Amino acid sequence: MTALIKSNNAYFMLAQTFLSSIQRKLGEEYGVEPGSEMIAAMQEAEKYHLTVALVDRDITVTLKRAWRMMGVREKFRVVWEFLKAMIGYDEEELEELDLKELMKQDVLSQMLEEFSKIAPSAAKVLISERDQYIAQKIYEESKKGKVVAVVGAGHINGIKKHLENQPLHANLQELEQIPKKRFNLVKVVEIAIPVIFFGLIGWIIYSTGIDPWNKIKDIFLVWFLIHGILAGVGVAIARGHPLSILTAFLAAPFTSLEPFFAPGWFAGLVEAKMRKPVIKDFQELSKIESVRGFLKNKVIRLLMVVALANLGSIIGTIIALPWILSLGLG
Repeated sequence: MTALIKSNNAYFMLAQTFLSSIQRKLGEEYGVEPGSEMIAAMQEAEKYHLTVALVDRDITVTLKRAWRMMGVREKFRVVWEFLKAMIGYDEEELEELDLKELMKQDVLSQMLEEFSKIAPSAAKVLISERDQYIAQKIYEESKKGKVVAVVGAGHINGIKKHLENQPLHANLQELEQIPKKRFNLVKVVEIAIPVIFFGLIGWIIYSTGIDPWNKIKDIFLVWFLIHGILAGVGVAIARGHPLSILTAFLAAPFTSLEPFFAPGWFAGLVEAKMRKPVIKDFQELSKIESVRGFLKNKVIRLLMVVALANLGSIIGTIIALPWILSLGLG
């Protein structure tokens, strides 16, 4: 559990579970199980003794490539939009969705275009790259004989464009590689924040007259309250235990001044202690179909506590740093 709280996999797991719950909800409403078209295609192939070729790229590779390709601003936008969708998840709106309307290509194109505005690098990996990858695999299979390809509606136009420009020469090996980590701006910022903070304190002591402590006290108070309140609010939104809220409030001001720990880790550990997830909670992750079930699950609540505590602390730094600079240099 500790490893899950500290790893980036916690965020992937939270996103995957939320999106899967929406997919299952749609399946329940319209009598269409997620992935049923793929299962039906494989059953028909088996019925007529036809060869089945899996032409899509491994989802783990796709997600890792998307994450590595995104810049800091894109990652922040994606996390922010995801959290907004998760918190504002409305079952009544979901029930009003017209599945036939949703499957129209123009509607899907509009949705994909909106996503491309939020995270163009991720959209390239999730959409354009997959179109290219799948088209190449279909092209290679077509050399063996006739092919019937079953693909998602959002990929039809992209795949068709690639297949119309034969012969295809996509480098599948290159598209399956995980890019190496680029210059880690996040780590640089995490190290720069305490340097700026304590450098400002040193400057105040050096440049102010006999009594600099009132100004230093104000700076620490502003830093403590902004970080503590926003991290605590994040945990409260996640419906965390009162002790988890208190832990986030106390931890955020200190963890924001060093690059090795995050307030969500401490709040998450307390949440896990107070409301320990059991095997049943993990088993029910694949059965969640409603926002109520999503929020009641102890694993999901734990992951939300971690994510929202960290997000609150990040927002706290964005607000507090310019403020204390104005206090210290003013």
